[in-house]
Amino acid sequence: MEFSEEQYQAAIEKIRNGLAELNSKIAQIPEACNAALASANLPDAVRERVVWLVNKMVEILQSVVRRIGELMEGAAAPIFMFRYAYQWQDVRGLANGVAGNLRPEALRVNRYWRGAANDAYNRAVKPQSDAATKIGSIAERTSTSLNVCAAAGLAFYMALGVIVVKFIAAALAVIAALGSVALSWAGLLLIVEEAGVNTGLIIAAVASLTALLGAQASQIAVMHGESIDNSVFPSGRWPESTAGSFGDGSVLGGNAPWQLTNP
Repeated sequence: MEFSEEQYQAAIEKIRNGLAELNSKIAQIPEACNAALASANLPDAVRERVVWLVNKMVEILQSVVRRIGELMEGAAAPIFMFRYAYQWQDVRGLANGVAGNLRPEALRVNRYWRGAANDAYNRAVKPQSDAATKIGSIAERTSTSLNVCAAAGLAFYMALGVIVVKFIAAALAVIAALGSVALSWAGLLLIVEEAGVNTGLIIAAVASLTALLGAQASQIAVMHGESIDNSVFPSGRWPESTAGSFGDGSVLGGNAPWQLTNP
């Protein structure tokens, strides 16, 4: 699944509206229960079962609202991941541009000199090109991982939206059952049991997201290894050019014999 910011915003809005509606239905259940028990001629044993089932249903629904509310605290993360993935592609483009500009065929230094000087220059440039290429590779993998995580977040919150709808339907079913002329505690039991089973959907969604993010975390370890690759980044640093080690007075500064001084 590709990430779409518009689709994601719609999924988040669906969850928020769904939770508000679910809270409203939860508040209606005790009222419906009191009205049903006041009008129905039921044995005390049946009344006790109905009250227990209604309380259990309210407990399950309130737990669902709390759990999904907690999961909504990270709702902004996929959007930032998607935007950062786009920015890392900019880094990739810049790095690959540097690598391309430093290729010997692009520099064409042999138009100006040949021999040992030309060879030395090409040797000095190659580590710079290799380092830029590596940065481009790291940036591309980082962008890909962020896009995968953003898409996983979209799928996760879309699944939560479906789950909220299921529990709204369960709350409505309880209210309808309590308002039925033939109030059946056995019917309520089936609704409560189904609601209890549906809570497992939240656990399954979280487990699926956790597994995918865990796989992406392993990619981070690989990218860290690439960023400290000593063959490309000596001692964890950008490779120095040959000119950086000149000490023969050919670079301004120090005590070069030809340096001008104020009279």
